[in-house]
Amino acid sequence: MTPIGRLGFIGLGVMGEPICRNLARKSGLTMQAYDIDGAALVRLAADAVTGAVSIAELMACCDTVFLSLPSGEVVQQISLQAGGLLEAARSGQVIVDLSTSAVDTTRELAQRFAAKGLVFVDAPVARTRAAAEAGTLSVMVGAEPAVFDRLSPLLATFASDITLCGPVGCGQVVKILNNMVLFETVVAICEAKAIGERAGVDAALLFDTLTKGSADSFALRNHGIKAVLPGEFPQRAFSVRYARKDLAYALKLAAASGVDARAAHTVDAWFEQAIDAGLGDDYHPVISRLIGAAR
Repeated sequence: MTPIGRLGFIGLGVMGEPICRNLARKSGLTMQAYDIDGAALVRLAADAVTGAVSIAELMACCDTVFLSLPSGEVVQQISLQAGGLLEAARSGQVIVDLSTSAVDTTRELAQRFAAKGLVFVDAPVARTRAAAEAGTLSVMVGAEPAVFDRLSPLLATFASDITLCGPVGCGQVVKILNNMVLFETVVAICEAKAIGERAGVDAALLFDTLTKGSADSFALRNHGIKAVLPGEFPQRAFSVRYARKDLAYALKLAAASGVDARAAHTVDAWFEQAIDAGLGDDYHPVISRLIGAAR
């Protein structure tokens, strides 16, 4: 691998922009970014991030390149397309994928990059946009220990918890399962609210009491109390469509592993119903509206 040198960043969306900003502010390294939305590049100029006109231009001058993209399919597309990451790659570069991608896609891309002398690392991030802005994300890394040690100071510019999960692909396994457990827990929270209210218990009292018992969880305190209880499901948050994309990766992994993940299939059915009802772009706990609807 070449020295870390100049940083590159591709994908300046809801999570990518604040992550890129923290990297630029805290790493002390020169940084270039690329996104099809020029507005984000304008905002990041205040932090000395320069814009690249193409992926090929960014790859030509950056040594460590971070990706923050909507899906593994997009990561694969920009890797394989003409003028994409692989075509423009230089031996010794490191690609760090912060996106949530399918495990098999990640491992296949890692092999393709390795054949050209590059290192491909999966480092999907968890938590919220607010955590990305505060630099307190959780990052789940699939890499060799020496590569992990080299990248950890950079990851620490935007994350407070950084875990080496195993070789390439293992970061995606852990992230996908993290989201699967979260989605299943949110369904249980929505069911509890609907049942409790119909049985005559105030939902605010119910959720507050659950935080004091064995049902307490991050999902209850953040998704339940902050979204499900007040009925606030904004767009440009973690939408139903994105949640279902991540859940599809979990279901694919479960099938490949021979595991009957029937609870995850139940969540997928709620997500499908929400999308069919026109709620696909809303924050994913919006399924509580469907679960709580009168039968």
